Amino acid sequence: MSTTKVVLIFVILTGAIFFALASDPEPLQDLCVALPNSGVRVNGFACKAESNVTESDFFFSGIGKPGVINNTVGSLVTTANVDKIPGLNTLGVSLARIDYKPGGINPPHTHPRATEVVFVLEGELDVAFITTSNKLISKKIKKGEVFVFPIGLVHYQKNNGDTLASVIAAFNSQLPGALSVASALFSSKPAVPDEVLAKTFQIDAKEVETIKTKFAPKTG
Repeated sequence: MSTTKVVLIFVILTGAIFFALASDPEPLQDLCVALPNSGVRVNGFACKAESNVTESDFFFSGIGKPGVINNTVGSLVTTANVDKIPGLNTLGVSLARIDYKPGGINPPHTHPRATEVVFVLEGELDVAFITTSNKLISKKIKKGEVFVFPIGLVHYQKNNGDTLASVIAAFNSQLPGALSVASALFSSKPAVPDEVLAKTFQIDAKEVETIKTKFAPKTG
């Protein structure tokens, strides 16, 4: 069976499961294409008038090929959520593509609003999540295999191979959110006080400042 067919089956099955167990609110109409600029604040987005809805509201081509990776962690996440596909509003599902350089990682992070299921397109990855009892659940996965990261738990992926790796990730939320552990702690605005971080990690304030500089926005 070709990779394309396997991916299609994965997306269909994942979609069916997520529609049955969606964590986002259930839709109350056929469709509710997002209207982000409406100014109306709801749990989701206000709906575009159905007379103005077009096929482009339900289409996105941005995860069909690898993205350009240009960062220090060696990975790139390309989302296909309600921000990219307005027609996903109220439907409780979304996708993403993640590409990894050799040695690249998707650093420890959480999705506060969704469970994540990844399907490996190419390469091999070391993946893991951490439970609330601090147990590490880890696995090496390869092309054609699937792994699940439960909602809200810290998790990561690492490409330990010498070739590029890629996955398709599915979520049971139109906008799952992503909170990077390190970035949240060391680059929040306003900043987490140095003394809090120093005591948390049992290091001194100078070391905290050194770490913060690594997360500071690049200039020039």
